[in-house]
Amino acid sequence: MTAPKPTHPITDAVREALAISQRGCEELLPEGEWLAKLARSAATGVPLRIKFGMDPTAPDLHLGHTVVLNKMRALQDLGHTVIPLIGDFTTMIGDPAGRNSTRPPLTREQIDANAKTYFDQIRLVVDIDRAEVRWNSEWSDPLGARGMIRLAAKYTVARMMERDDFAKRFADGTPISVHEFLYPLMQGYDSVALKSDLELGGTDQKFNLLMGRHLQIEAGQEPQCILTMPLLEGTDGVDKMSKSKNNYIGITEPANTMFAKVLSISDDLMWRWFTLLSWRAQGEIDAIRHAVGQGRNPKDAKVMLAKEIVTRFHSAAAADAAEQDFINRSKGGVPDDIAEVALSGAPLPIGALLKQAGLVPSTSEALRMVDQGGVRIDGAVISDRTLKVAAGTVVVQVGKRKFARVTLG
Repeated sequence: MTAPKPTHPITDAVREALAISQRGCEELLPEGEWLAKLARSAATGVPLRIKFGMDPTAPDLHLGHTVVLNKMRALQDLGHTVIPLIGDFTTMIGDPAGRNSTRPPLTREQIDANAKTYFDQIRLVVDIDRAEVRWNSEWSDPLGARGMIRLAAKYTVARMMERDDFAKRFADGTPISVHEFLYPLMQGYDSVALKSDLELGGTDQKFNLLMGRHLQIEAGQEPQCILTMPLLEGTDGVDKMSKSKNNYIGITEPANTMFAKVLSISDDLMWRWFTLLSWRAQGEIDAIRHAVGQGRNPKDAKVMLAKEIVTRFHSAAAADAAEQDFINRSKGGVPDDIAEVALSGAPLPIGALLKQAGLVPSTSEALRMVDQGGVRIDGAVISDRTLKVAAGTVVVQVGKRKFARVTLG
């Protein structure tokens, strides 16, 4: 089957749908085919099928993961059928994308536990009740050994080795297991099984997305288009958002923490986050940016973004409370959600107290914070690293965000 031609009228609504598709995206391939699909859908009333596969490899999602989910929600709101696909079968293989070593597969129990958590978090972005949720074990398990051998015949080793991570590992002499070649094939087969019109993914998934297009052509289907979204920079504005880099905002983090972390990003990064994370219309974002360019405080715009994100994952009331909490902290006040900690051993050295209260990872880090003037007790800066804290209850602060009410006996 060949790709669709633009035989249906390209209306203003179709052009708007194309603009929504392209907002913030890295690549849309082939753009002309997607425009034709949008025009056909508008003329016939038949929604397009939009697939996004997720391997439940870890239980928690952060804002970086929601970049593609936001795109899925935008296309869902245009009336198309979105398919959150849980890769329970492919997770047992392990995606080699961007890796320099073989990823250990997860057990069935780990996959099921992570998938349940994924659903709880995904529904904060995508309207699950209007989505077609699928598991790729539905068709991958019945495929069997015979089917997988036939599928493997659809692609050559030479083409597989064009993939950057495979080529680099081969050149470096790093082992590549044969089962890793099956991952892009099985992800591509998902597109055949679902008859998808568009597959979404991060830029690191481009090879796998193109595999789906290739296998659909082999199967005589109209090939899907692919849309890749960029990897979101974390709060440091340098590296991609990652727990290992400690520059992430988890979507289940407390509202106050989430708000403060968004306020901590740079003004330049704020606009990229607006494009990739906000559900505001692009015209509204442009108007906010213009106002800042005319002299409005950029912090006002950042507060808008922070409150929008907190509202999405918590509530509007939580966003208002988080803003007030941030104001209180900025004025040196004590936040509302301060932890209560009971310790023994008075008088306790300041380094030990900070560590045992969970405010620092180690005593050496505690003393470093004291030397830098980053420790306060009841609002007073502590500069003596030999201080021993007497029995009683005190409010201890480390840096701008970490507080604890410590009762020492």
